[in-house]
Amino acid sequence: MQTVKLTVNGRHKRATQIGAHTTLLNWLRSEGITSCKEGCAEGECGACAVLVAREQPDGGTRLESVNACLVLMGTLEGQEIVTAEGIGQPGMLHPVQREMAVRGGSQCGYCTPGFVVSMAAEYYRPGREAGQLHHGPNGFDIHALSGNLCRCTGYRPIQDAAYALGQPAEEDVLAQRRTQPAPTPQPLQLSGPDGEFERPATLAQALALLEAHPSAKLLAGGTDWGVEVNIRHARAGLTIALDGLPELRGLHRTPEYVEIGAGLNLSEIERRLDGSIPLLGEWFPQFASRLIRNSATLGGNLGTASPIGDSPPVLLALDAGVVLRSSAGEREVKLTDFFTGYRQTVRRPDELIRAVRIPLPLAPITGFFKIAKRRFDDISSVAVGIALELDGDTVRRIRIGLGGVAATPIRGLNAEAALEGQPWNEKTVRAAARLLGQEGTPLDDHRASAAYRAAMLEQTLLKFSFEQTREVLV
Repeated sequence: MQTVKLTVNGRHKRATQIGAHTTLLNWLRSEGITSCKEGCAEGECGACAVLVAREQPDGGTRLESVNACLVLMGTLEGQEIVTAEGIGQPGMLHPVQREMAVRGGSQCGYCTPGFVVSMAAEYYRPGREAGQLHHGPNGFDIHALSGNLCRCTGYRPIQDAAYALGQPAEEDVLAQRRTQPAPTPQPLQLSGPDGEFERPATLAQALALLEAHPSAKLLAGGTDWGVEVNIRHARAGLTIALDGLPELRGLHRTPEYVEIGAGLNLSEIERRLDGSIPLLGEWFPQFASRLIRNSATLGGNLGTASPIGDSPPVLLALDAGVVLRSSAGEREVKLTDFFTGYRQTVRRPDELIRAVRIPLPLAPITGFFKIAKRRFDDISSVAVGIALELDGDTVRRIRIGLGGVAATPIRGLNAEAALEGQPWNEKTVRAAARLLGQEGTPLDDHRASAAYRAAMLEQTLLKFSFEQTREVLV
């Protein structure tokens, strides 16, 4: 075991006895920083939320909230963390803490520090003062708290506290911190009885490690692997952290495609695209919570190859490809050919996902439908992404991506074939919807029955036709 150096609440720390699978939550509590609570150890309750200092495009710092239970200490070498203890000062409550107190936003108090941290992240969000139509009266986006759960106080007083906040004062220490450079990711090696951890400095180093250790666990945001570590006590012989590699964090546009780095977290992608890919813009708010989206990556979501992952149906509808990289070179694989079986892909052991490519031009009419027991922050029973291009009233092209109805994410090929070249009207859509309801091999499980999943497939196409293109239906 070795030492990890980081900054916590403005103080430089040397974390010792750190193993390859030690989480930030467990280390903080061992240090007596007990505002972080373990409520679920899965990133679903937000009781362990902390702020991390991350680089802004303008060279400043953005304070983002993440789940400490999912963050491995090896990814924090040289990084900066703020917990609920560091938001205020002794004897002087922070505005977020004060509003939560005076408006009755806390009862048992177990979840309160996590709410305070997520609320502070939104309080310091760049551009909040400008406000937006779907935000609160003070520009506060209440969905910034979507990953924080409260079991006894109720959410109205918490919302009241959020909407009562003004703007940070000029002398606010954390507000001033935003104008200073963020720490850069630092390479690190850890070794111990529970495995080895390595954070390489370059993509070339990461690929050489992967070539030498093809069974290594590749770590991006950790929102999936962190759950395995906590709940199932999974351990990897070698973990290779990819989150800080600049080669995986690009986003650029060519005349032929938009390329999104596999190491960009979803919140970064959302900000940088700024609505330029509407289908992704519709999908982002429905993917887990802001706490999770601040860590989760497209590379990680695709790499796990889960049949109920939310990104594959959207990317299948966009006809996206995956760029795979190894020491020997690079290749692009269309997402339709990427998944080969349950949690299996064509990615070789010596390859990693470098980027996702979305071809241009985009289909002008799109929609994403997520069927789950909760509207937000839940796992899909069925997910459907649709991208449609019309030539007058005729379907020139349509792509339908499906999740939750087979061992892999799939395309609704039969429904697509029934629609392309045909008039976009109620008769054609209803016939295609019946075919869509027969796609895949849906199963009965605790989330939904096979019959329900099939029915939802059919209904999503009907709903799409009504909501998106009802002006051309006859």
